[in-house]
Amino acid sequence: MRSPAATLGVRVEAFDDAGHPLIGEQGELVVTAPMPSMPVGFWGDPDGSLYDAAYFARFPGVWSHGDWLTITERGTCVISGRSDATLNRGGVRLGTSEFYALVEALPEVSDSLVVHLDDHPSDELILFVKLAPGLSLDSALKDRIAAELRRELSPRHVPDLILDVPAVPRTHSGKKLEVPVKRILTGTPVERAVATGSLADPTAIDYFVALAKARREDESSA
Repeated sequence: MRSPAATLGVRVEAFDDAGHPLIGEQGELVVTAPMPSMPVGFWGDPDGSLYDAAYFARFPGVWSHGDWLTITERGTCVISGRSDATLNRGGVRLGTSEFYALVEALPEVSDSLVVHLDDHPSDELILFVKLAPGLSLDSALKDRIAAELRRELSPRHVPDLILDVPAVPRTHSGKKLEVPVKRILTGTPVERAVATGSLADPTAIDYFVALAKARREDESSA
């Protein structure tokens, strides 16, 4: 069996945080020249701002795909999962799937979403949970969730805030919108953070827009 390698016509590289190419080390999967299958825009994004934010904000002018990649000395490639679903807390990478597997195994929780506001002065790790019907998020349940995360994962996985939400925003394909929610909470207008037409339930984002507004008002009055 052949080892995975870059596809013909795709100039793929692994970049470190400073945008330098890496060999033999895990980095951000980028494409440094136009490729045949690269889309030219998003539906409902007339000025291209959402498209640019999705793929070119990390490294200006370079397509960032949102995956971890290692290019070996042999020229083969190893993709290690989604980089945009990885949180960096205190220099330690935390996979969002770790949170979801544990939290959503609790009978009280039907869905969840976690974001880390690492580029915001608050530097908060926030866990949003959608509870099973008829339940409320009281202090006992918050303590139980935090204790489970601490015991089964690590103290770094314990959120600063646990909030209940009416719904977790997802795309039509079922992907959770961690990055757009983070951008909304750090001040990006909703129309620039997400194409609402891509959401399975466009109203699911309303809670986060209202939360961002309330937090801004609290900060300005402090």
